[in-house]
Amino acid sequence: MSRPTGRVLKLLELLQSGGTRTVAELADRLGVEGRTVRRYVDQLIDLDVPVESVRGRYGGYRLASGYRLPPLMLSDEEALVVLLGLLAGRRAGLTTTEHTANETASAKIRRVLPQHIARRLDTLLEALAFTDQPGGFEPPDTGVLLTVADAVQHRRPVSIRYTDRSGRRSERTLHAYGIVTHAGRWYVTGKDAGIGEDRTFRLDRIADARTLSGSFEAPTGPGPAQRVLSGFATAEYRHEVSLRIHGTVEQIRAHLPASVAALEEHEPAAGEDRTAERWLRVGLRVERLDWLPPVLASLDRPFVIERPDELRDLVAALADRLASCARRT
Repeated sequence: MSRPTGRVLKLLELLQSGGTRTVAELADRLGVEGRTVRRYVDQLIDLDVPVESVRGRYGGYRLASGYRLPPLMLSDEEALVVLLGLLAGRRAGLTTTEHTANETASAKIRRVLPQHIARRLDTLLEALAFTDQPGGFEPPDTGVLLTVADAVQHRRPVSIRYTDRSGRRSERTLHAYGIVTHAGRWYVTGKDAGIGEDRTFRLDRIADARTLSGSFEAPTGPGPAQRVLSGFATAEYRHEVSLRIHGTVEQIRAHLPASVAALEEHEPAAGEDRTAERWLRVGLRVERLDWLPPVLASLDRPFVIERPDELRDLVAALADRLASCARRT
């Protein structure tokens, strides 16, 4: 990219990213002087690329609006990054219902890769291993995903047809705050206008989305990701668990993250170290209790089970099994 032709193409890439670029900025990015930038701009104009000159204090160069971009150009490193991103997205389940789009996009890029880069990529993929299985979740519909994203961006209400985990279908009006990916799934969080409360919906359970007229104000407080995690921790499940654990927030969160447990923090007394160990109340709503005793044991902190009694029995049974194993010779 050190030759003039390479720098001209780099200039085009910078202008394609949008907005007005000052001569000083372009010169710095290209590693040339200002008069050389102007010469490169003239070369682009000679190639019928409509570069506009913007005068004034914040002036510079920009592409004319409506200009149709030429075929996508990627450097070797950029092509490698895109392919690895496609692979990681497929493994994590972060795709849409257009299952073949990921594969066809990868194939198109691979076809135009220089042989030496293609060989390096193959070598990397042969050496690469994953600790988890490919995402096996249902992906969201592409149209639904894009419609909801547009509603988030422009703060427009959106009508959705939703099927909950019990199979019940309903039509709702949603003020969508944001889209969040978590553990291989796509979620949208926002206010359900029908009940006036915040809710989180799985995007793959939305059969149709339609933008409505009007607008709404962006909420204050936690961001979309934190709202989704808090929703998981407070969702309705079979068992409601209440614990008191003696430790720091960091010690507890290492084993019971925000997506699993709600942590009730109390303001420390005057002069008390905020990071010191103290009794904290932890609440969980879970379908099963059998996974909790090992987690509590791994905490290695004093704890009190407030409810349910069934959890006390499970913890006592685990303690008996561990004690029995420790006595064996």
